[in-house]
Amino acid sequence: MTYDASTRQVRVRAPGKVNLSLAVGALAPDGYHPLATVFQAVSLYEDLTARPSDTFELTVAGPFAEGVPTDETNLALRAARLLAGHVGIEEGVRLHLNKGVPVAGGMAGGSADAAAALLACDALWQTALSREALAELAAQLGSDVPFALLGHTAIGTGRGHLLTPAMTRGEYHWVFALRAKGLATPAVYRTFDRLSGSTAEAEPQADLELMQALRAGDPAALGAVLRNDLEPAAIELAPELTETLAVAHDAGALGAIVSGSGPTVAALARGAKHALVIAAGLTAAGVADEVLCAVGPVAGARVLQTVRLGGDFEPGPLSPVDRA
Repeated sequence: MTYDASTRQVRVRAPGKVNLSLAVGALAPDGYHPLATVFQAVSLYEDLTARPSDTFELTVAGPFAEGVPTDETNLALRAARLLAGHVGIEEGVRLHLNKGVPVAGGMAGGSADAAAALLACDALWQTALSREALAELAAQLGSDVPFALLGHTAIGTGRGHLLTPAMTRGEYHWVFALRAKGLATPAVYRTFDRLSGSTAEAEPQADLELMQALRAGDPAALGAVLRNDLEPAAIELAPELTETLAVAHDAGALGAIVSGSGPTVAALARGAKHALVIAAGLTAAGVADEVLCAVGPVAGARVLQTVRLGGDFEPGPLSPVDRA
C-alpha cells in the first residue's frame, strides 16, 4: 500500500490514567487475571509526533524520558509496526515522544504511547481505519491501550481491554505522588497471587457505589469508595507507600489509593486549591520524589496537528484541558 506523502508530520496527544477501582480476579489458565476496573483519563499527557521515514525509529524527550527504551521493545514502535503490517504499508516512520506520564508508575504511560502511535500513523499513512479497528489493534498491544484511545471514564472488563463508557458528571482534581523507582507490573501481580491465595474472585464486578458516585458527580462519595486490589501487593514490594498514603489522608484527601500496579499514589481533592494543599503536604513530608496535579476526565488520544508540504497545517480537536 502507498499513501500521499504530502502529509509530512502528525502530532497526537494521549492521556495517562488512574484506576478509580481495580478488582482483580484469580489467575486464569490463559495466564491472565480477569479484571473489573473503572478507568479515568487524566491531564498528564504523552505528545507524539510521526514523520515519514524509510525505517522505524523513536526518540524521546520530556520530564519522564529517562529509562524509556527506544528499541523494538518500545510499545509505540510496536504499535507502528503492527499497523504497518495490518494495512500493508512498506515505509517506516520516525516517532518523537515528549513524555509527560511517569514511567512504570501505574498510570499507563506506555499504553498511551502505543495509542498515540496507532492514531498518528493512521493519520500519516492515511489508512482511515475506524476507531473500532484501531481499538482491536490496541488490544493486541496491551490491556490498557484501548482505554488510552477512548479516554474519559470507562469500565474495563476481561483483561481490562473490553470497554464500556461510563456516565459521569463533574470534574475531579487529583494529586499524584511519584516515586523515581517504578514497580514492575508482573512482580506486583505475582505478589498479589501469593497474598490472595484462593480468596480472589473468579469474575470480579465493577463497584456499584463507585458508579453511583460518578453519576452524581460527588467527589466525596467517590473518594470513600476508591479501590485497588493490587494495593497490598504494591505496598509489600514498596512499604514506603504506606506513609505516602497516610500523609495524603492527613492532608485531607477525600480518598487516596495506589494507582494501578503502582508505585504512584493518587489522592482525590475537593477542588483545585485543595489539590495544591495536598501537594504541598506530600512535598513537605518528603514521601514522594515528585508531586503533580491533574484533572479528569479528559479525552482519549487526539490528533492535534497535521502538517502538509508547503507549511499548511490542519489542527485537530482540542478540549480546554488539552490547551493547558
